[in-house]
Amino acid sequence: MKTGQVTIKDIARHLNISPSTVSRALQDHPDISSETKRLVCELAARLKYQPNIVALGLKQRRTKTIGVIIPEIVHFFFSQVISGIEDVAYKAGYTVMICQSNEKYEREKNNALTLTAHRVEGILVSLSKETCDYEHLTDIQDNGIPLVFFDRIAPGVEADQVITNDREAAYQATCHLLEQGRKRIAHFAGPQNLVIGRERKEGFLQALSGAGSPSGSGLCVEADTFDKAFREVIRLREAGQLPDALFCNNDLTAIGAIKSIRALGLRVPEDIAVVGFSDGVFATISEPVLTSVDQHGFTMGTVATRMLLDRINNAEKELPFITKVIKGDLIIRDSSKLSLSSTQ
Repeated sequence: MKTGQVTIKDIARHLNISPSTVSRALQDHPDISSETKRLVCELAARLKYQPNIVALGLKQRRTKTIGVIIPEIVHFFFSQVISGIEDVAYKAGYTVMICQSNEKYEREKNNALTLTAHRVEGILVSLSKETCDYEHLTDIQDNGIPLVFFDRIAPGVEADQVITNDREAAYQATCHLLEQGRKRIAHFAGPQNLVIGRERKEGFLQALSGAGSPSGSGLCVEADTFDKAFREVIRLREAGQLPDALFCNNDLTAIGAIKSIRALGLRVPEDIAVVGFSDGVFATISEPVLTSVDQHGFTMGTVATRMLLDRINNAEKELPFITKVIKGDLIIRDSSKLSLSSTQ
């Protein structure tokens, strides 16, 4: 008998008893004698029997699996979130199925169908950049599957959500640049269909307004990737609109801007200061090291997963939907702050 493929029927055949007796013995059923339980458990251990978790889940209408739809697993922030998700799920005895949308709406829709077909008990979602229609997400809820959004949320969809205080964090990042004496600050923004893109832009504009900056001093352009930022810096130079500071929607955008600035023979931060958002691993290995807003991705993942498990474990209760806000912290580094020697 192959130990890696042992079933209840194999144990029953070996002991000349029924499969149902083996099943009840393994579950310590009171109707089964102590001697039969001993024989079954000893043989199961010797043959390294493993229960079929999927079959048990279907029988109990539980799969102990949760799904995750994430834009990009290679993005350091999202990899941190996944680590937090898996940490909580593992301790609770859940398996995690991870799907990537690759920032595509159609793929996100297919991810939702895939997870629903695999009978996951709940789904954690962060929207793709293209997503403007949320019907595939309300369909998940209509199927009785709890939904929790993290970072990128779907306005109008009633569900639990975990977000960063994007507007306040962007405000603080821009105020930092103003405090450094910067006068012409530009924002490389994310897609405005996403709430996080709008909130970070609003925080940027709010800081400029509060500082009494003149009209037109806050240039905003949509550039949320390394390549877009690299090209946009060159375009601004050619148009005579090069700023003396940049607040970028994410770290890769900020690093793309730094590369472009230096390729033009300019210095960071002396000529142009740069601030990013998310504080991933690239922030600390860029040259110069990048000032950025720490979003605490691991914490976001743990909080979102606990919320989802609470929904799953209280499915019969009518609970209000909750929004939890995680405070982003501005980490000031060399890309934005002039040293005393450079100002003398």
